[in-house]
Amino acid sequence: MIEKLLLIFKLSDLRNKILFVLGVFVIFRLMANIPIPGIDASRLQAFFQDNQLFGLLNLFTGGALDTLSIAMLGLGPYITGVIVMQLLTMIFPPLERMYKEEGETGRRKFNQYGRILTIPFALLQGYAFLTLLSRQGIINQLLPLDYVTALATIIAGTVFLMWLGELITEKGIGNGVSLLIFAGIVAEFPLSIRQLFVDWDPSRSFAIAAFFVMAIAIIAGVVFVTEARRNIPVSYAKRVRGNKIYGGTSTYLPLSVNPAGVIPIIFALSLLTFPGMVANFFLGAEGFLGQIARFSQAYFNPSSWPYIIAYFILVGLFTFFYTAVTFDPKSISSNLQKMGGFVPGVRPGASTAGHIKYILNRVLLIGALFLGSVAIMPFLVQRATGFTAFQFLLGGTALLIMVSVALETMRQIRAQLQMRDYDTF
Repeated sequence: MIEKLLLIFKLSDLRNKILFVLGVFVIFRLMANIPIPGIDASRLQAFFQDNQLFGLLNLFTGGALDTLSIAMLGLGPYITGVIVMQLLTMIFPPLERMYKEEGETGRRKFNQYGRILTIPFALLQGYAFLTLLSRQGIINQLLPLDYVTALATIIAGTVFLMWLGELITEKGIGNGVSLLIFAGIVAEFPLSIRQLFVDWDPSRSFAIAAFFVMAIAIIAGVVFVTEARRNIPVSYAKRVRGNKIYGGTSTYLPLSVNPAGVIPIIFALSLLTFPGMVANFFLGAEGFLGQIARFSQAYFNPSSWPYIIAYFILVGLFTFFYTAVTFDPKSISSNLQKMGGFVPGVRPGASTAGHIKYILNRVLLIGALFLGSVAIMPFLVQRATGFTAFQFLLGGTALLIMVSVALETMRQIRAQLQMRDYDTF
């Protein structure tokens, strides 16, 4: 491993890519500490410490939300726009053809529509969040000109982050959006270490040691499940063309235990966040509307059991839903048949598609239970121990993102090194 690390920095092009990514991380962290105009960020600290929901959202922006920085929304609007575009492919067949059948040109157009949707989503999310804080008395009442200035700054920061992410994808290593989210999550780690020493209590030494042992075990489990595959054997018939024989080989079709990644958790979290945010606007109302708002505030609180149970169930349902959108067994069966491939013991065509779907559903059940357990684990640990420092080490979207991005980046670096090894032969 040490030899490979040294080799990475000896190769000029690979070294330049890594330094470019680190340079973008520095720019991102600077943006996360520059507040938008007209905001007193010091009054927000207590609010985010007391509110678990916004504290969780703040984690994914690397602390940019609780300072109301120019990068306060992070890449959330861009991710929302991409998710909406993928869901629209189920409703509008032209979008589905553009995404799946028009090749690289269609993908480029599809991604461009996602970028365009980022702007209205950033406007809506920024306005809703500023209005919520203003009505809660967390920030001073904003004048119309203050709103315009703040929203223009927020949108510009979101678009600039989106551009930085695509620059990393183009000129660096790995997926730029994922790496920026990863950087935002890891940025909270030094602050958690500092808080641990500030609040150090010798009587809790054993509990803290047990906490870290459990965290390491959970991270190892997440890596194991993330890398797990269910291989479906595939054989190719022999074909004779001229004097050459093609095919006659055996391989496999890998099905990931968790093909949906972290998207189901993001969907479920967004859906459960919405009622609580809307309820905050009507807590002071009288009559039936006020009762509904107070009910929603009580039962859509991350510390309540109904919220935890609903979160677990929604993550499982969205795992099946998102996989159904992005994974098409019929298309895979058709492509195998065109290339002369078949699953041993299964007839090509509809039977192969049914066989793949049957195995996929069984694998997805394990993946859905895994995702649901990881998603609710921070809330369970907090209820049991009251210990919130390093909470992202014990589960949730943050842990999955960290593990997935780290593994994917390692694969890409390893591929770059292997390519240079082949060049030396």
